[in-house]
Amino acid sequence: MTSNTPPNFRSGFVTLAGRPNAGKSTLANALVGTKVAITSSAPQTTRHRLRAILTTDQAQIIFVDTPGLHRPKDALGEEVNKSTYKALEDTDLSVLLIDSTRPLGKGDIWVFELLKTAAKGADPLVLLTKTDIATAEQIEAQRSALAAFTDVEPLLISATEGTGTDQFVEAVTALLPTGPLWFPPDVETDQPFETLIAEFIREKILRTTFDEVPHAIGIRIDELDQDLKRDLTKIEATIFVERDSQKGIIIGKKGAGIKAIGIDARHDLETLLGTRVFLDLRVKVKKNWRKDAAQIRRFGYGEGV
Repeated sequence: MTSNTPPNFRSGFVTLAGRPNAGKSTLANALVGTKVAITSSAPQTTRHRLRAILTTDQAQIIFVDTPGLHRPKDALGEEVNKSTYKALEDTDLSVLLIDSTRPLGKGDIWVFELLKTAAKGADPLVLLTKTDIATAEQIEAQRSALAAFTDVEPLLISATEGTGTDQFVEAVTALLPTGPLWFPPDVETDQPFETLIAEFIREKILRTTFDEVPHAIGIRIDELDQDLKRDLTKIEATIFVERDSQKGIIIGKKGAGIKAIGIDARHDLETLLGTRVFLDLRVKVKKNWRKDAAQIRRFGYGEGV
């Protein structure tokens, strides 16, 4: 918490929740104007409860980007769901994100009721996302489906094009209580560098692999050494998978896969760190790590860290 808060300043924690691939991380990045959360088309991309911090003249809004709520298939799924439940306990306002391009389903209604219960009966704000690729008919169908169980008028938003974001920030600001600056105005996330680095590496793997491989990935940062005099950051990281076949896919023919992952990751890491980056990636097999709660927490996922 910082001092010298302006009069009538508002602040609070706003949880972004929804089913997987509703656009939570893309919105978090758009709101703060920089990349703090990874994105991909793979389900359950987000594993961390990440805070994206937006400070305006009127308010400081700490958006909590949560993993998509889903029926867990393993201990990893259970841990990331726990992370979202925990976020709901510590929030001033909850926002339900619904993909405009997909018909409203039982899962969306389940998340709505979960948010309402956490807010002691108050309906959450509702965002219809991805409106840039949705048809007018799809958006109207979502409005009609929502009207069956809530009087809340949904806000329309496209995080990729930036439409609707200003109206959303205004609506959130009006609902927050007066409060202090929890973080310095220039801070955009509270995630440690090690976590961001691991996530940026994982993102590149998510975008280049398929089937079960993306879900089996865990990243550990083994060394992070910044030499500002040389304008160089040395990073050594280990990519863990569950089977030898997955290791082969990551490495690729004659190392082409791991080389491409490293090249793509360095671009984001150099932007994040503001220096040149030397990135050394290794791949190891740790069988069935997603079923081991202790191992999951060693990778930094879940509430036990």
